[in-house]
Amino acid sequence: MTEPDPRIVDAEIVEEPVPPVPPVTQPQFDYTDGGVPTFDYVRDKIEGKYTTSIGANELAEATPEGKTVEQQMADRDQAGRDKLEEIRRQLRGE
Repeated sequence: MTEPDPRIVDAEIVEEPVPPVPPVTQPQFDYTDGGVPTFDYVRDKIEGKYTTSIGANELAEATPEGKTVEQQMADRDQAGRDKLEEIRRQLRGE
């Protein structure tokens, strides 16, 4: 009798139970059968554009490019005055 090949594994096939499949729901479409957009679709598009414009304005105001030239000059002048006052305090030894 010859030795069995160690690479061969004797196994038994076991069938796994199949889990039940949940019912498939039809997605709501954005257009009716007549090709007209639904109210919810139109509302969502308008709300999306509105929130995008608000976010763009907030972002523009938060960046230096969003400020007017007068605001930038005023900020720059104030920063210069603050720095000059700091230098004067250091020279006086405060």
